[in-house]
Amino acid sequence: MYENILIPYDGSEGAAEVLHHASEFAHWADATIHVLYVADTTRDSVTVVEGHTVDALVQQGENVVDEAAKTLDTLGVSYDTDVVQGNPAPTIVEYAEQYNQDLVVMPTHGREGASRYLVGSVSEKVVRLSSVPVLTVRMQPDETLVFPYENLLIPTDGSTAATHAANHLVELAASLDATVHVLSVVDDTTLGMDVRSTISGKESEEAATDAVETVVSEAETRGVTNTVRHIEHGTPAEVILDCIESNDIHAVGMGTTGRRGTDRILLGSVAEKTVRSAPVPVLTVAEPE
Repeated sequence: MYENILIPYDGSEGAAEVLHHASEFAHWADATIHVLYVADTTRDSVTVVEGHTVDALVQQGENVVDEAAKTLDTLGVSYDTDVVQGNPAPTIVEYAEQYNQDLVVMPTHGREGASRYLVGSVSEKVVRLSSVPVLTVRMQPDETLVFPYENLLIPTDGSTAATHAANHLVELAASLDATVHVLSVVDDTTLGMDVRSTISGKESEEAATDAVETVVSEAETRGVTNTVRHIEHGTPAEVILDCIESNDIHAVGMGTTGRRGTDRILLGSVAEKTVRSAPVPVLTVAEPE
């Protein structure tokens, strides 16, 4: 399912922990890890050393990937390394597509003294732009890194993008023999107090039930033996976090739009908020354009 795993890497503490998590993934999938350092050309990094013009960030990148290689040697996974120049987020996306990567793994927030470009905005841009699935890991003290994932949460709104992502995710769950939790949230904040809102609320609950049943049916077809249905009311992003905590979820999988540019992630800002705040890894899968 995953033969090539790309890790944009800068040697920070958070990135190092993600490297270990990705290595567990690679061992399971018998995959090759590709460690990529992006020397940020949007920064002024050119200097002169002993009369020779060098790019300090490229030189730093070579040192960083060498350290990653030493770690991967001890972990016993197949790997290669590369240092390129560019604007980090689009460069990561283009690299993943050009070299046929099956998965991109990167942290979303570093700890103190951690990554300058592998935090927040760059990871979120990669999630928005990438046609390749992206596994983001929010490196905070409450982060839970468990592999193999035994409980996988799939939020869905019944859209084509969510359904496409669910198909990918239930295949992963089947390979891991994981329990699939399928969640659809009826967003009560969009409903008013009149009769029309009552009718709309019933329709929303029926739509949520249909969305969940579609994913459960696909999971069972692909050989997933354990499924749990969740139809909840509330604010979607908050309900997702509650569901993670109350069901010992090890990873979340969500869909994104396949279009690029200024389009927001599927479900408005819900997936984006989940990427930022979930205390477990989040796997986002883009709908094909």
